[in-house]
Amino acid sequence: MNAVAALYDIHGNLPALEAVLRDVRRAGADLVVVGGDVLPGPMATESLDLLGTFEIPVRYLTGNGERETLAAADGREMTTVPPAYQPLVKWGAEQLRPDQIAGLKHWPKTLEIDVPGWGTILFCHATPRNDMDIFTRLTPDDRIAPAFAGVTAPIVVCGHTHMTFDRHVGTIRVLNAGSVGMPFDTPGAHWLLLDAGGPRFMHTAYDLEAAANRIRATNYLDAEAFAANYVLQAPGEDVMLKAYGDR
Repeated sequence: MNAVAALYDIHGNLPALEAVLRDVRRAGADLVVVGGDVLPGPMATESLDLLGTFEIPVRYLTGNGERETLAAADGREMTTVPPAYQPLVKWGAEQLRPDQIAGLKHWPKTLEIDVPGWGTILFCHATPRNDMDIFTRLTPDDRIAPAFAGVTAPIVVCGHTHMTFDRHVGTIRVLNAGSVGMPFDTPGAHWLLLDAGGPRFMHTAYDLEAAANRIRATNYLDAEAFAANYVLQAPGEDVMLKAYGDR
């Protein structure tokens, strides 16, 4: 294995995923790790299908998006989704085919993968503790350290906050892969490549106007806002660092 591509927080942005997978091929990756939150989003079922037919092996882990979408699909309460966003999750659950629902139920919460030259890497969605912990490059070690208790892998790759970073929590190096489909940074798609050159934070540019039009053409309940706020532009790291810090 020469390189691993970590793709997180796709959120049904199929045009972004298509562009990233082209770059993953060019980068010579041997494995793709999808780190959760392929859904909800405007073209999530199509994104699952594309990943399922990709010629490079793909391994998956679940995020809070999958967990809550499965709850909606099963008619259970969505415990961590604010009421304003629950219709979006329910809509996404209604789009899933039975085979997709069955597949999602087998996605694990974490993955450990031995990568030559790197050793064991632990992949999780938010933290090894759960899929909801929020921390950033600015979060003090003592605040987030309990979420990494018991971790023996020297490197952890995560996502969830949609912003890239490379930091340490104690002796553990933690890399956030950013977001393919809903970046809180420069518009475009953000992902992580792990190869002999070290961790490389990748940015894939794609036709944002064309992508926005494709998303607007879907039946997604929030299609216009998604296209405007997460494709054509992005909130920006400074805005989100403050928002997360306030929480």
